[in-house]
Amino acid sequence: MRVEVLTGEALEAALDDVARLRISVFRAWPYLYDGSEAYEREYLQAYRESEGAIVVGAFDGDRLVGAATGTPMEDHAGDFAAPFAQTGLDLKTIFYCAESVLLPEYRGRGIGHAFFEAREDHARALGRSWSCFCGVQRPEDHPLRPDDYQPLNGFWRKRGYEPLPGVVAHFRWKDIDEAEETDHQLQFWIREL
Repeated sequence: MRVEVLTGEALEAALDDVARLRISVFRAWPYLYDGSEAYEREYLQAYRESEGAIVVGAFDGDRLVGAATGTPMEDHAGDFAAPFAQTGLDLKTIFYCAESVLLPEYRGRGIGHAFFEAREDHARALGRSWSCFCGVQRPEDHPLRPDDYQPLNGFWRKRGYEPLPGVVAHFRWKDIDEAEETDHQLQFWIREL
């Protein structure tokens, strides 16, 4: 196993695999995302275009088995400016850890920590004071919630993140058990760097 920051040609070469990982991992609870490769290609275009973006890959040999991404928060101002307006934080001081996806059989090996460390180091190098991410909110009694589900809140708190009260993003996507896209709430978590 190796974890490495991907740039240039390596980043470009990995994006189709990142798209497939996002579709696979986010299909499970709690995201239940019924994604498409066409949407993913468009979504991941931002990582090609942002000078401050980062993609971190986890490899088993040559196979990409996990990935984490991030960009300066102002790259997402259209999506997140309104939720952050009440905080008094300048978006240009925040780094957004967009997603962290890892195939289930590779979890529990410290890769999640390596993903956060690489993105936080990158954020510091960009002069950012804060790091944040958001996680989907689902009701406890949702019919697709697995009985053995363990939220990642403890892991996130050990890394120094706390929920940012009242700062919630809204995104629409099609769940695996739905016919149409629906609105989803994602709670922001933040830490000072």
